[in-house]
Amino acid sequence: MNLQLVPLNSRKILTMEKPTDVPRLPRKRRSLAQELVTVLSEQIRDGLLKRGDKLPTESAIMEAHGVSRTVVREAISRLQAAGQVETRHGIGTFVLDTPSPSGFRIDPATVVTLRDVLAILEFRISLEVESAGLAAQRRSPEQLALMRSALDALSENTARNGDAVASDFQFHLQIALSTGNRYFTDIMNHLGTSIIPRTRLNSASLAHDDQAHYMNRLSREHEEIFAAIARQDSDAARAAMRLHLTNSRERLRHAHEEAQAQG
Repeated sequence: MNLQLVPLNSRKILTMEKPTDVPRLPRKRRSLAQELVTVLSEQIRDGLLKRGDKLPTESAIMEAHGVSRTVVREAISRLQAAGQVETRHGIGTFVLDTPSPSGFRIDPATVVTLRDVLAILEFRISLEVESAGLAAQRRSPEQLALMRSALDALSENTARNGDAVASDFQFHLQIALSTGNRYFTDIMNHLGTSIIPRTRLNSASLAHDDQAHYMNRLSREHEEIFAAIARQDSDAARAAMRLHLTNSRERLRHAHEEAQAQG
């Protein structure tokens, strides 16, 4: 299907004439990202982008809308969090069903404090421990390969100080997909990368840990989860996922208590 990209500056709301004596302020990156989200959401709502359609590449969206790669990635992340699209590592970003206005909502933009991040981690423990166990039972060889690919990308991005958050999220998303239960996947896609504490906080600094050592520890925890799923050991997969998320929660909880003690 050939998709027609509608430039941001073609939308009426953005082309309204303003008095010439009123200086135009430069638009911030956040507003640009929200404008792009609005355009793509409208295309999904109006059926120009249908369920299963693959979004154009980042470069194509950048060229069509005259925005930076950072803006495109932030917009895609917001669409993921809203459950409108999902990104499949190494393949692309695809349109999901249009979410119901009355459906389950957690606004990732409200996850801004350490207390908020701790609450999300508690929620993830209840969700992802069982997700890991089911994935160990039901995963296919192809799904296992996608998990491996996400972990390899995570290691590579960490080594060159790249964007490790997207790869981290993809690993956890692939586990949800491997359950064969769409509700696990829907919730993960709805939350998007906001479930990864590093998107909101400098987790290594809060835990009084060297960044490289912190990331190596996370890598070991991920590898233990992967190994248990690979050998289809459900109990070990649940235990490894619980340990991983509980460790993250406890590191941040101690930081939160220290911050409160210091006033």
